[in-house]
Amino acid sequence: MIDFAPYRRREFSLSAARSLVQDCFQVRPAIYWTDFLFSYGLGIYCYQQVRGGSMLVPHQGFTGQPWQAVCFFVSCLCFYRVALFIHELVHQRTSELRVFRFVWNLTCGIPFLMPTFVYYSHIDHHRRAHYGTQQDGEYLPMVHRRPWYVLYYLSWSFLIPIAVVFRFMVLTPLAWMSRRGRRWVHRHASSMVMDPSYIRPLPSASTLRIIRIQELGCFLWCWGIAVLPPVLLHRTALAFAVHAYLSAVVIILLNSLRTLGSHRWANAGGEMTFVEQLLDSVNYPHHGLTAELWAPIGCRYHALHHLFPSMPYHQMKRAHRILMDRLPQDSPYRATNARSLPAAIVQLLREQLRMMDPQHAQAAQAIPARPSTHRPEMAQRRRGISTNPTK
Repeated sequence: MIDFAPYRRREFSLSAARSLVQDCFQVRPAIYWTDFLFSYGLGIYCYQQVRGGSMLVPHQGFTGQPWQAVCFFVSCLCFYRVALFIHELVHQRTSELRVFRFVWNLTCGIPFLMPTFVYYSHIDHHRRAHYGTQQDGEYLPMVHRRPWYVLYYLSWSFLIPIAVVFRFMVLTPLAWMSRRGRRWVHRHASSMVMDPSYIRPLPSASTLRIIRIQELGCFLWCWGIAVLPPVLLHRTALAFAVHAYLSAVVIILLNSLRTLGSHRWANAGGEMTFVEQLLDSVNYPHHGLTAELWAPIGCRYHALHHLFPSMPYHQMKRAHRILMDRLPQDSPYRATNARSLPAAIVQLLREQLRMMDPQHAQAAQAIPARPSTHRPEMAQRRRGISTNPTK
């Protein structure tokens, strides 16, 4: 285990680090398009191999063939990869990706019931005064929870697909019928977050227009799947729904495991210094092929992403190599590297057990808490539930 205490006392110059990687911020739309279209196409092909043909033919069900099982998991990995482009679209607001954003929402965001508006709140996770506090919906003080909470968190993966379908099939029309319903749905059931108590701020008029268009697409998609097959094909979509549910569970579970390894979750709720935030984030520069499967689209360089949120994912590997070559040997950035995801999760469980030690608890109580600079009224935003606790 790395001793982080010496690194917390080190200074870190963000401007100096940025000067080292200043040529790593150029967005290359061709890479986005190639990556997305190949991953999406392979995912659709494998998905059709599992069901036994296109959406127009009856689903063959599970045949027990190894090839079908392989295609199922390959399709999940491909759809997981294309789904995580939502992270790039929130950070890359450049006009160069305007058409890509539209196509992604049309082919992935709406069919997967995760249009870009559900991730707008992700920006708060990168605000220095919000990170790891009550204003951060993508942070839970995992180290300060019991080990069973990790399993509890992972179990949400089985409920989220059902909750999301309910949100767009049932809550969407209710939100259209009354302003009060709209406010509740937006604040409590419209965010891809990790903390189920997060309350989303109300949107601006321009953002609300985007939300209404995207949620209308999700509403029509859900009801189209439910109504059109019996009317046009004379069969229900039950087999499709089961297949979609199982795929969603695998994808969300994989994303939840990735999320557990993206930070060290050591903060108890107070405001953290910039260096503490950096040390609380994790990079996975090793095992490139396997890491790219469970942490695609730049997610394996999560600490680097927190340094430079606007850096495109395809530049991160090169930027990380430059920083490791040219930063001082005692730079806090060097302490962000982890060996593997299993090792990081095991370390999280060990930290949870250590925090349960009565001697450690007494020592922690003797340390004076850092004063918080948060405004009390901001805490009022966080009373309620969210239907999509993923990062």
